Parts: sequence; C-alpha cells; structure tokens
Amino acid sequence: MELTKEDIDRYRNTAEASEVLLRVEERDKWSVAGVSSLRDAEVRVQVLRGGRLASTYAMAEMGELAYDSEVTYTVMSLGKDNSEVVDAVLLDQIKEMTRAELDCQVCYGLFLEPLTTVRTMSIRPGISAQWIESGTQQSPSNTLIMNILAGLCPDAVAERAESAQAESTTVGELDTPLFICTLSCPTMPTFLFIFEPRYRLMIRRAVENGNGNFGMLLPNRKGKEQGDLGVAPFYQYGTLLHIIDVRLLPDGRSMIETVGVSRFRVLRYGELDGYTIGKVERIDDISFAAEEALEVADITSSTTTRTFSAEDHFGAPPHQVASHSTHQPPILPDLNSMSTQDLMKIGRAFVKKWQDSSAGWLTDRVYTAYGECPEDPALFPWWFATVLPIDEHVKVDLLPLTSVRERLKMCVEWMVQFETSKWYALLFSQSR
Repeated sequence: MELTKEDIDRYRNTAEASEVLLRVEERDKWSVAGVSSLRDAEVRVQVLRGGRLASTYAMAEMGELAYDSEVTYTVMSLGKDNSEVVDAVLLDQIKEMTRAELDCQVCYGLFLEPLTTVRTMSIRPGISAQWIESGTQQSPSNTLIMNILAGLCPDAVAERAESAQAESTTVGELDTPLFICTLSCPTMPTFLFIFEPRYRLMIRRAVENGNGNFGMLLPNRKGKEQGDLGVAPFYQYGTLLHIIDVRLLPDGRSMIETVGVSRFRVLRYGELDGYTIGKVERIDDISFAAEEALEVADITSSTTTRTFSAEDHFGAPPHQVASHSTHQPPILPDLNSMSTQDLMKIGRAFVKKWQDSSAGWLTDRVYTAYGECPEDPALFPWWFATVLPIDEHVKVDLLPLTSVRERLKMCVEWMVQFETSKWYALLFSQSR
C-alpha cells in the first residue's frame, strides 16, 4: 500500500493527470437498490483530477468513501475525455511496481496459493506431523493475496500454475533433492552452513517429508563428461546424506549436521524451485566372496611377492629425516602383489607417521569431528578421503569403486603422490 500511494502521488503531479477532471459521487447500498431515502448520511461528492483510478483512491484517502460503496463518475474537464487512457497508464504503473512484491523470497517465483501461517514454525527433524497430516493442508489460504494476484496479474498466475504443474510431474520422476556443493563420503559426517534461499527451501522440505535425506554432489567446474549425462554441472557419483541435527538461526539461515548413508549415481536430473533434483541409482559394494576372489586374482597375477613395510613406501617419519633435501621420493610398488590387510597396514602407518610429526591436517579438532583412524578396511578409505588435504576432484574417483580393496589401492596411490608433491614440502616445514 505504501508503494501504491507513492506511485499515485507521483502520478498526480504529471501533466496528463491535471488534464482530467471528474465529479466522483459515492453511492451506498441503499442508493444502488433505489431506496436512497434510507441513507443515513448526506451524499458525498468530490471534484478531483487524475482519472477514475486516482480520484477514487483520493476520495478513499480522505475518508469519504466506504469500502463497500459504489461510485459514479461525471467528466467535468473540457475537450476530449482521456480518463480511460490515464487510468490504463496508471494501472500499468501500479502493476509493474507491485509485481516484485508478489514474489516468494525463497523460490523467487510468483506466489501460488499463498498460506497464512498460524503458529511458530521450526525445521527440527521429525516435525512433519505438525505440517502435513494425511496430505491435508494445515494452514489456511491467504485470500487477500490471492485476490490481489488474480486482479493485478492473472496471466502471470496462470503461467505460474502451469509451471507448477509441470514441476509436480517432474518431481514424480525425479525424487531426490541434490545439493551441488562439496564432496561427502559414506559413514562420515558433513557439516553445512545453509544460507542460499533455494537450499534453505530444499533442506526444509527434506525435513518435512520425514526422511531427512538429500544427495550431495561435487561441482563439475572443469566440465568433464559424466557418462550418459554429458557435461553435467556436477560429478555423476555422489553420497546420500541424512540430516542428524538442524540449528536454525534467527535470520532463517541454518547449520546442519549430516552423515553419509550410501553412494549413488545420477541417472537423470532437473530443477525444482531453483535447486537440482534427480533420479538416482544406489551404488553398493561387491560381495565378500567377490572381494576375496579379486584379491586372489591380483596376487596370483603379480610377479612380486615381497611384503612391503611403511618405510619401504614412505621412508622414515619426518622427524627422523635430517633435511628435506635428503628425503627420497617413495616408489610406487606393485599394489596388486599386496594383500588387502597389508594395504590397510600401509594406510594406518602413513596416518601414524604424520600424526607423530604433528601434521597440521591431523589435529585434535579433526579427530573430534571425524573420529580416530578406523581399523576396518571398509571404513578407512572414507575417513582418509575426508581428512587428507588433497584436491576433491581427485577424491571423487573413490565413489564409483565397488571394491574395498580397490579403494585401499587408490588411497595408497594418493599417499605416494602426496609425499612426492608440493604438499609434502609445505606440511614437512609445518611439522618442523
């Protein structure tokens, strides 16, 4: 209403408005019914400039026009009657000015079936029963806003309704919300700060639907081909996260704690209210028997039989090396020749070596957030990928692998590359 008043006030000072003079007469319900003798007060009449829309607004502003009254207009200006023209111009200006006020501040789309909230809202896990019971809408429609929408922009409302219908059809096929943000791993926690309106909406819906799940994907900033998806804006393989806790801030932003549940591959994807949704396929590991068969096949085909120690791969711990200049780069062994348990021992020895050297990426804070280094070969790669400070676009290759052994071999490759890269020089200097 404030914006409408400002717009009409500006219009009143234009030359077009001053050229139209109208006599505006109020007619109450008795006058309209033809029994004006029952009227309680005198007929209120004003001669005003600016066309029917502006003059009616002015009369109401003066307190001389009841909300349920009718009015009649008599043209008083000399010359051509331009009242319809100036009314159309002013109405278009008001529509344009108010259009932005009718957008949802979460999805940035035109309001569609706006609701009146009737209680304090929260998005803590498990509140879905407070919102939706058996598919019944619990909050009343906001009739006033719906009428304003229908009156000011009916075409836009119809277009928005068609778009919403198309989205609902899409949602039936694409049933997993996808957060394109970072790399997450199964069994590991992911902590997120949610501030973008589209993702605030996504998280709220994930909580309200009862399961509290959404997919996490790494952005594909290098434009790599992603299988059948082509050059998608994200890597095709991701991790399904489950929301453990939501801490809502006063300004609507939130901090959430999640844990990785499983891996998936995106088959198809689309968009809903600004965020990505997709049809995904769960990725599971091969059976234990298949793992054993893979290990036997690797070792049998390998020409190397010697068992390697941690120092064979990585040399002495940093605190035992006299100078970085004397450090000999590790040599990548034949990983196929090693048993799965030996691969695991190499991994734990690598972590212990850097832990003993007080490496900056293995602080107490890291252990508090992600736990101690796992002894289980199935869990170690996910923990290691979470804490190791290398490029996430390298780590993402771990997600498609369905063999624990293959993931351990990839982790050992990272260890060797880590110590031969510039990372080693940086972390070595920090550890000293």
